[in-house]
Amino acid sequence: MNLNYRLLPLALTAVLAAAPALGAGPRGTRPVLPTVDAGEAASLTFMREEEKVARDTYLAMEARWDALPFANIAQSEQQHMDAVKASLTKYALPDPVNPDLPGVFDNETLQQMYTDLLARGETSYLEALRVGGLIEEVDIDDVQDAMDATDNADLKTMYGNLLRGSRNHLRAFAAAIEALGVVYEAQHLDQATVDAIIDSPMERGGMAGAPASDRVLAALDDRETMARGGAGQGSGQGSKGKGKGTCS
Repeated sequence: MNLNYRLLPLALTAVLAAAPALGAGPRGTRPVLPTVDAGEAASLTFMREEEKVARDTYLAMEARWDALPFANIAQSEQQHMDAVKASLTKYALPDPVNPDLPGVFDNETLQQMYTDLLARGETSYLEALRVGGLIEEVDIDDVQDAMDATDNADLKTMYGNLLRGSRNHLRAFAAAIEALGVVYEAQHLDQATVDAIIDSPMERGGMAGAPASDRVLAALDDRETMARGGAGQGSGQGSKGKGKGTCS
C-alpha cells in the first residue's frame, strides 16, 4: 500500500521577519541577524508542525495501547520539535505551534492527516504501529526535500539529524510489527528504500539516539522470544513494558 502523503511540496506561505540593517553612527553598527529565504522559512514552519503530528499521534497511541514503542519515540519527536523551534528562533520566525494544544495544527493538511491517522491507529495495536511507520516514511521524504532545497549549512545539519532519527524510528516500528509475525510493507516510500533502511543498523550521531533505540529493539526481541515460547500475545496489544530513554 503506497499512500501518497507527499506534503512539503504543497503550497506554503511564510513571512520572513526583516533582519535589522547595519546602523550608522559613531557608536558603530548593529549586528545583522542570520536570515533564510522564503522557501526555507516555509519549510521550517511546516517541519515544526509535522514533527508535532508525530509526537501528538504517538502520545495518543501510547494512551490507547500502553505498549512499545510509542512513549519512547514520542519523547524523541519532542526533541525534533525543539530542534526545529531553535531554528525558528535563530532566524526570527514565528512559531506556529501552541504547546498547550495537542492535536491542533495551523496547517489544514497536517490537521487532516492527524485526524485520519488517529482514527486509523485506534482500530488495533498493529494498525497503530503501521500508522507510526507511515508517519516516519512521510517525514523522511519531507525532511529530505527540505534538506535538498537549502544551501544553508546550519539547516542541512539540523535536517540531517532529523533524518537519522526518523530512519531509526521507522526501524523501531518495523521491528515491532515484525515481532507480531507480520512483514512490514512500505506505505509511502518505495519498498526498496524502506527495505534498505530497516535492514540496516540503528544510526548514531546527532539526535539519532541509537543507544535508546537499541533498548526499544531489545525489548521487542524479548517479547518475540516469549511469543515463540508460548507466552506471547500474537496479534494482541503487545508488551506493556516500557523502555527507558528515547530513540531520537
